[in-house]
Parts: sequence; C-alpha cells; structure tokens
Amino acid sequence: MAGIVLDRIEKAFGETRVLKGVSLGFDAGAFVSLVGPSGCGKTTLLRIIAGLERADAGMVSIAGRDVTGLRAADRDVAMVFQNYALYPHMTVEQNMALPLVMRRLSAVERAPFLGRLVSGTGERRTAIKAEVAEAAKLLSIGHLMERRPGQLSGGQRQRVALGRAIVRHPKAFLMDEPLSNLDAALRHDMRRELVDLHKRVGVTTVYVTHDQAEAMTMSDRVAVMLGGNVLQFGSPREVYEQPATIEVAKFIGSPRINILPGEAGAEGRISVVGAATDAVAPRTTGKLDIGIRPEHLVIADDGLAIIVRHVEFLGSEVLVYARDTSGGDHLTVRLDPQAWERAASHETLTVAPQPGKLLAFDAAGNRVGLISTETAAQVQAHVPSRRVPRYV
Repeated sequence: MAGIVLDRIEKAFGETRVLKGVSLGFDAGAFVSLVGPSGCGKTTLLRIIAGLERADAGMVSIAGRDVTGLRAADRDVAMVFQNYALYPHMTVEQNMALPLVMRRLSAVERAPFLGRLVSGTGERRTAIKAEVAEAAKLLSIGHLMERRPGQLSGGQRQRVALGRAIVRHPKAFLMDEPLSNLDAALRHDMRRELVDLHKRVGVTTVYVTHDQAEAMTMSDRVAVMLGGNVLQFGSPREVYEQPATIEVAKFIGSPRINILPGEAGAEGRISVVGAATDAVAPRTTGKLDIGIRPEHLVIADDGLAIIVRHVEFLGSEVLVYARDTSGGDHLTVRLDPQAWERAASHETLTVAPQPGKLLAFDAAGNRVGLISTETAAQVQAHVPSRRVPRYV
C-alpha cells in the first residue's frame, strides 16, 4: 500500500533555502519521525505535506494520489499542533465533533434552530455523536466530554486534539511537536500512549520533533534533517549504530558521542589519541575522526588514560566526565554502578573501546567502514574463510 512520497521538495523564504530537494518515502501505516535541530526545515516539510505551505518545486503523493496542487482541506490528512488549537468556548465533545460537523452538515443544518427543521439532520448528528464517543473511549476521555479546554490538564488537552484528528479517519496523521508543552513525566507517558494509539489505529503518522528520545523510542523510521537536507533515513537502531555522517552521530545519542582524533596507519590499523585498537580501515590512511559511544568505553588495563572531572550517579548507571591526560579532549563514559565502585577511588582511569564498536569518519564527515584486525589478517594472508567481514 502506498503511504506518503515526497519527491525533490524545495522551499525558500526570500533568499533563505529551507528545503533543498528532499525526497522521502513512508510506507502506509508507518510511524515516521522527522528529527533535527531548530531551523533544519522539518516543520516546513510537514506543513508542505499538509498543504499549509506550497513547495517551490517537487511532488507530494498521499496514499497513491498526487496532492501537490490540492489545498489542505482536500488532502485527507489530520494535523495535531503543538498548542492543541482547541476552541476555548466549546466542550470537549464539540471540539472533537467539529471536523465531522463541518464536513457532513450544511450551513443551514449547523444553525442552532433552523437545523432542527431540516430532514435528516437529527440522524446525522446522532451518527457524529456516536463516532465522537467511540474516539473518546479509545483515548479514555469519555468522562471529560462536557468540560471545556480551560478545565483540562495539558495531557487531557492533548488527548482531545488527538481525538479530533481520529474522528476524521484520515489517510495520515501529521504531528508537529505535540508533546513539547508537557512536563517530562507526562511526555514519557504520552509517548507510550501515542505508540499504543498508532498500533490500534494503524494510520500513517509523520511526527516532527527536536527531541531525539521521542524519535528513537516511538518511530519505525527516522529521518535526520540538517540545513534543509535529509542526512539519513532509517530505523532508529540503524541511525544510532550506523550513522552515515559525523553530523548524524553527534546529533543522535544522549549523552553525546565522543569524537576523538584518530589515524589509520600504513595498513589501515586504527589508533585513537595514539592508542592502538582492534579496528582496521581497508584502503584508508591518514587522519580520521573516531566516534565512541559513552556506553562502549570500558575500564581496562591498556588503552586511553583519562582524568576524571565529574561524576553523575543516575541510579542504574554512572556517567563519568573526563579528559585525556594531555588535557585536550573531553570524554563521557557510561558505566554500571558496580564498575564505577571498583574504580571510584581513582582520579585517573584507563579506558578502551569495546571490540567492534568504533565509528570512523573521513575529512568530509562521511563514515568509513571498519573491519576487525582478525578479518584483515585473513584477507592479507588470503586464507579462505566463511566468515563475513564484520563492519562496525
């Protein structure tokens, strides 16, 4: 089934190019996040999908239909905004019913008194009420139907906004940072509820956020955007473990990935700040940027010497903030509490990357494929092997 297809979308505001030929394809029923820093173009791209902005070039297709020239009302999508956009003078039920009332009832039928005189209006209003009640039950807000937005909490308002979108049975949900106004605990709960809701409803969802935790925990696929371009589009695990560029590696992951100076020697053997590793970059020599996730550094007898600067105890883990002994590069190491207890009395530690966990990037910022020294030795000796080279 066709979902949403974006083909070479371009958009500029004055002299500023906001989108630079973005092409993406979302499967029907998928939950896709557009994630990136403020100003990267993600909200503009969402508004172009919705029809609230017109692209300067490119094509938008929804459910197999070219909607590039259609106005927003004709695209059969429902948008959930950051500020909920609820009418304060209407009850929850009236807010949720509004899209159906506007679609199914004429101006005369919507009139408070004249509408009652038009044949069939009562039946249509009863059907609308039943559909709203069904959506409210799905969202567990049936007991709030007579309240007004001012009487609701932030999470309840968000559910009402979602309910108003659900009753339309759209081809796609478009969500623009819908959880950003909620506190941290409620955001965590609403993330889970949104994922559960998506599984039950099964509608293609495009979700815009600058919060990588939301993107990584909720999505089937993640599009990482920067400067009007999509740097990488893949599963959350792929984007985290196999970032295509150093910009993606730096943006995805909390705490941030460690980037250290490295080098590929004459045979491609990788060293980091002068310390040898078990990784080889085939057919590559010279300077490289080496990425190491904080959880992929372990305390070792041989490796990189660091000076502990600050420690954060977070219950299930300990974050150690340090510098190498030259006083240059900053590092973050994520340890379990037991590992930290064994080393807590030391101001200087030696850490080493776990085997197969290094990431290497060339001068242009593109990721360089690495193999283990064992695989490199087999290749060099022309020893037949059934093992597939392990790229990390």
